Amino acid sequence: MNMISAGRKTWCQRIKAAIILEGVILLMAAFILWENTAGTGGKTVTATSDGTIRWVDFNVSYEALCKAYECDVDTYGSEMHIDWIDLLSYVAAKNGGEFGATAVSELNEAAEKVKNKELTFDEAAEKLKYFSYYKEAYSAVLGGLVGEYEIQESEGGPYVKKYGLKAFSPIAKGFPYSDYDDFGVSRSYGYKRQHLGHDMMGQIGTPVICIETGYVEALGWNQYGGWRVGIRSPDKKRYYYYAHLRQDYPYQAKLKEGDLVTAGDVIGYMGHTGYSTKENVNNIDTVHLHYGLELIFDEEWRESGHEIWVDCYNLTRFLYKNRSEVHKVKGTKEWKRTFDMKENYLQREKKQKEKLEKSDKK
Repeated sequence: MNMISAGRKTWCQRIKAAIILEGVILLMAAFILWENTAGTGGKTVTATSDGTIRWVDFNVSYEALCKAYECDVDTYGSEMHIDWIDLLSYVAAKNGGEFGATAVSELNEAAEKVKNKELTFDEAAEKLKYFSYYKEAYSAVLGGLVGEYEIQESEGGPYVKKYGLKAFSPIAKGFPYSDYDDFGVSRSYGYKRQHLGHDMMGQIGTPVICIETGYVEALGWNQYGGWRVGIRSPDKKRYYYYAHLRQDYPYQAKLKEGDLVTAGDVIGYMGHTGYSTKENVNNIDTVHLHYGLELIFDEEWRESGHEIWVDCYNLTRFLYKNRSEVHKVKGTKEWKRTFDMKENYLQREKKQKEKLEKSDKK
């Protein structure tokens, strides 16, 4: 009996020790998680030890985007120009990336402090632990959307220099569509997965617009996206994916990989192709444009299958402010933008590329 009791005692001590050890491990894990989420509203900031970002939860509200943009444009050219990405990053760093009911008033308050020289974003970067993280993340999402550009205000007219929103809604002006926030919704074709994009339902043939100036990186058939186009931003941080384009005539004429496409250009036409290994098949029930925005911080990480897609719903609402006006090209299936736009640094780059191509041919 004594030996049995001693054995039971030893067994109980081992169990107790294991429980204590497990408790210590859990406590350490909780502490590490707390360290990672302190000042982030309880959300883990996903970055490696060297600071490389591995995921971005883009939760900026439509109202916050509008207010930050307004502050940027209103102060442009002044002594205290307020960059909208800095402003959004500041509020995000204070609230863990969340933009709730008080976000607009917080943006207003921060903007006033900057104007009154009571706040600088360099100081904010030192005081707020995750300001730099949000600045890099939001710069990746919004970096090419606001700036200087030249655009025609009448068809064939002179170019006028402007500052402001130089990106466009993915649906041409005058064409109706409906949408809702469907990011992360389950998909089952091929394999169970999340919907990592934004669907905009409309009519077959609706002109699809290039959101931001960039280079055509992918063009052709994909069994999930049907006829699709992929366009990479000049800074290589953003990849725009436009899918389910029209059967038989999916793209703007002569569009090819490597082309530089200007924001506001017609790049293709809405349809419902996809969900088939066979090309040019309409297997999608609802006519719509699926577009997605992928962020690239590390090419090798991306190539190994780790893609970073963000919720575009509020961004889509914001881009509605700028819809490209188009007109039908007589005798063709084509639509073309009515007012051309220029971004000078990209035009120079385009000319240099064309010059190199001509010299190579010689």
